Amino acid sequence: MCGIVGYIGDRTAVPILVEGLRRLEYRGYDSAGLAVLVDGRVETRKAAGKIAELERILRDGGAPVGTIGIAHTRWATHGAPTTNNAHPHVDCAGRFAVVHNGIIENAGTLRQKLEALGHTFRTETDTEVVAHMIEEAYAGSLEEAVRAALRQIEGTYGLAILSSHEPDRIVVARRGSPLLLGIGERGEYYVASDVAAILAHTRRVIYLDDGEMAVLTKDGYETLSLKGGVVSKEIDHVSWDLEAIEKGGHEHFMLKEIFEQPETLRNAMRGRLLEEDGNVRLGGVTLSRDELLGIDNIVITACGTSWHSALIGEYMLEELARIPVEVEYASEFRYRNPIVDERTLVIVISQSGETADTLAALREAKQRGARVMGIVNVVGSTIARETDFGIYLHAGPEIGVASTKAFTSQVLVLTLFTVMLGRLRHLSSLQGREIIRALRRLPEQVEQVLELNDAIRELARTYKDAPNFLYLGRGYNFPTALEGALKLKEISYIHAEGYPAAEMKHGPIALIDENMPVVVIAPNDAVYNKIVSNIEEVRARGGRVIAVVTDGNDELAGMVDHLITIPQTIDILTPILATIPLQLLAYHIAVMRGCNVDMPRNLAKSVTVE
Repeated sequence: MCGIVGYIGDRTAVPILVEGLRRLEYRGYDSAGLAVLVDGRVETRKAAGKIAELERILRDGGAPVGTIGIAHTRWATHGAPTTNNAHPHVDCAGRFAVVHNGIIENAGTLRQKLEALGHTFRTETDTEVVAHMIEEAYAGSLEEAVRAALRQIEGTYGLAILSSHEPDRIVVARRGSPLLLGIGERGEYYVASDVAAILAHTRRVIYLDDGEMAVLTKDGYETLSLKGGVVSKEIDHVSWDLEAIEKGGHEHFMLKEIFEQPETLRNAMRGRLLEEDGNVRLGGVTLSRDELLGIDNIVITACGTSWHSALIGEYMLEELARIPVEVEYASEFRYRNPIVDERTLVIVISQSGETADTLAALREAKQRGARVMGIVNVVGSTIARETDFGIYLHAGPEIGVASTKAFTSQVLVLTLFTVMLGRLRHLSSLQGREIIRALRRLPEQVEQVLELNDAIRELARTYKDAPNFLYLGRGYNFPTALEGALKLKEISYIHAEGYPAAEMKHGPIALIDENMPVVVIAPNDAVYNKIVSNIEEVRARGGRVIAVVTDGNDELAGMVDHLITIPQTIDILTPILATIPLQLLAYHIAVMRGCNVDMPRNLAKSVTVE
């Protein structure tokens, strides 16, 4: 959940490292630091807080001048987010510097062992153990010292290490936390946990897999197995531009990404719709017709926002493909004894393709013989590489910590897969064509919803000081209610809960009074009349109702306090249209409350630790 960047070449390292940290700050922003080799010694600079604080220290106190360095931006796990606990961490003599993403699970035991050997620890972190382990193991080869240390370490890591003993190299290693190499054009090499950190300098990257390490020098690189021996790796080419990770004139990445949704939905559909046949083409789904028909049940596993899209996928797959579906939190799936076998399809959903719990669930499912399909956004990510087959979102980089465009793209891709599977089973070509036509209209309808931005900003002004919110939905829009509540609480820090509307009577109704805003998702769908009854129940208790309704619905105008209208579409696509005004509402409330919507407190974009 942290960010790593490293550089080796002929240019001054610090500007490159700081630029990379800025690109990675969405991955963690509790503290930051860097280490540079200068005249045969390791110099570090560290600061608690945002990258700007590290930049101030470098400006006021002088930046180390060297051409080899590593840097890190932190999301705290072990130890408070202080300057002392910031990475890089060094050994007793300051000869080895380490930056680390992940968790060292046996850090306590190793620390006791090292202290008994005379090592002195200066921080509360688990990472410092790695520096001392390498110091203890060093016998003339940094590569072998890293190997020896990692043989004793339990847990997950993406590591970059440099040493004054061997001031011509950076050694990196990976297990359970993403890491890649960047191949420059002029004998320059990079290491990063996310391609965004180095995209300004190269598009040629090598993705390390678990159990691999690499040694970088100015003369080249070597990829190796942690067990020993050379590993041959292909160089991948990153297709998206640097502009994709800029704000493009918007105040925040989140707002930019909300407004990108018409285009990201088009990208998710491009080349995949077969309107005449009422079907879709998904080149990434490599199972044969017979293999698809041989699936007895589906398990979808994900975390956070992706779990909400999974719930919508469950509803549509069961309704239209008539196949049993279960949705599991990935963090729970991996520790249960799930019933999956070779006739089970497990779908794992992750924007980043690096979510630790989802990756663990993937591996558990494969071990039990299930086929595993990935729905991910980041090309080359670990989940994309380890699944049997999958579907890319093509949403482009999502920098805002609160997921927006990835969520709607996930729902759309699940719709495409539902049509594909449904047409093999129970879905008629007529029904398929209806869905395809609705999908084609969707981007333009999203553009219509985005025109409500100014009105929603004014609505936000009314409710920005509310201490609690309740979100209600039924059917396909119960997960929409969950997602709307999640967006509000994660970026504005207002307590919010999403519920199936009928469940309100089983507890949450006790909370409703004149101070409780209740957001009700009530489009003209199969359960519309039922949710109108729920609105009446809220009104009877003095609650203030914000209703998301289908354009042209005048029935609720006199019943609710505020109406937000969305275009008419088929039931399975209403969550996409209904979610966007909830994203805007959360965004504007958070901005008015002075919150940092792109980097909300205690959160990071990609959860790569358990």
